[in-house]
This record gives sequence, structure tokens and C-alpha cells, in this order.
Amino acid sequence: MKSYKKLAHIAVYTTDLERSIAFYETLGGTCTMRGEVQKPTGVNQLAMVTLTNFEIELIQPGDGTVVTPDTGVMPHFAIEVQNLPLVVNAMRAMGIGAFCTETPNVIPELFGGLQNIFFRGPSGEMIELIEYFEADEKQPRL
Repeated sequence: MKSYKKLAHIAVYTTDLERSIAFYETLGGTCTMRGEVQKPTGVNQLAMVTLTNFEIELIQPGDGTVVTPDTGVMPHFAIEVQNLPLVVNAMRAMGIGAFCTETPNVIPELFGGLQNIFFRGPSGEMIELIEYFEADEKQPRL
């Protein structure tokens, strides 16, 4: 699909956001954005760390998610797309993807504004499709 732009990020759970940021900065990364997402059972703290030509989304759960190597510390990977609604509709028309929600989530206050949707791959892996708002946009393209 030509609407795919690049691997956007790999998400990693952490029990200590500041320690994880410091670790990846020691490896040459730069913390470029911070934010939070309200979940039904708490607030997840987020940080984006750019490391050369990819990003790591650090997530410190405040929603009760258990973070251990046994429960998994990599909840998803994200693919940046252009025109998210078009991509989702095309995937549905081809019978691809078990989407977790019917429509994309629109989050104008997170990381400069974005819309995203999650779906499962063939082995149960969680994949996020994400589209960042353009600098002059306040809402996603529909």
C-alpha cells in the first residue's frame, strides 16, 4: 500500500520512565516529546525517544498494566501512514486486520496531534497505524 510512510515507533513498557529516558539518552537518543493518555483505570505517562532514524515510545503504565519480562514489555509497533481513513477502508475491503475499534482515535493534544487505530496481525501481534496532524491542522483528514 503506497500510503505507508515508515516505521513510526516501537513501544516499550517501563516501570520507571525517567530511568528509561536516561538509559536511551546514554545510548545517543534524545527525548523529543512527552505526554499522557487517560485510560479507564489510570493515566499512562509517555515519552518519545529518537534514536538515530527510529523512535521508541516509552510507556509507564498508570492503568494497572503489569510490566515484567514474563508479561511482555513491547506492547505494539506502529506504522506511520498518510490518510489513515483511506488505509483503514482499503484494509477492510481486502479483509485484512482485526481492528480493535470501529473508527480511528483522534487525539489532538498528544504529540502535536494524531489519529490512530490498532489491529491484530496473524499471530496476535498488536499493530498501530498512526497519522500525525500536519503543523497547520487541528483535526485529521477525513
